[in-house]
Amino acid sequence: MTVTTVRIPAAETLSPARRAVIFDLDGVIVDSFAVMEEAFAIAYKEAVGEGPAPFEEYRRHQGRYFPDIMRIMGLPLEMEEPFVRESYRLAPQVPVFEGVPELLLTLRARGYKLAVATGKSGPRARSLLGELGLLPFFDHVIGSDEVAHPKPAPDIVERALHLLGMPAEAAIMVGDAPTDLASAKGAGVASAAALWADVDDEDELLAAGPGAVLHRPAELLALCPSVPRD
Repeated sequence: MTVTTVRIPAAETLSPARRAVIFDLDGVIVDSFAVMEEAFAIAYKEAVGEGPAPFEEYRRHQGRYFPDIMRIMGLPLEMEEPFVRESYRLAPQVPVFEGVPELLLTLRARGYKLAVATGKSGPRARSLLGELGLLPFFDHVIGSDEVAHPKPAPDIVERALHLLGMPAEAAIMVGDAPTDLASAKGAGVASAAALWADVDDEDELLAAGPGAVLHRPAELLALCPSVPRD
């Protein structure tokens, strides 16, 4: 596979107004795919029956709300209850990506407001972040069930901006799926593609046109100089 490299702009070329970062959750903050696959397999067996669960296809729709993925894949919505149940049960097994806690701590020290805009439901996302000790880093955590139209629509990013009290030009969205980048673009927010997870289709993600490509969490800091004191 051909890997395209997008140059990260030097910090001094960025807008001095940037004051907030909006993160996707799965594949950016947490490496949840192994747990997700186990929960998906159990839910598939309970709601559909025996046979291989099409998890790889499910992963291609990451960033979308679970019921929307079920509709796209032609799977029963009855899978949601066991999938959510197992996700809660397995939450303590979800690892945080290396370097993410340090990134969040540095961004906070630099004066940034932080939010999560995720395909998960809000209660499940907040529960997971609380379980992992990361919830205090974020001013707001917004789930797909808390907006009228989930990703790739811009609603969830616009909601984050509203809650943070920030204009679009003051924020950057970090995601690992084309739906994340589309949501950011629709809201007029700059975007960065996170490649530190096992991205399902890197070429598709890069083709979505992120403003920057990040291979490690710490690389985001080049885009986020300290917020000037008022």
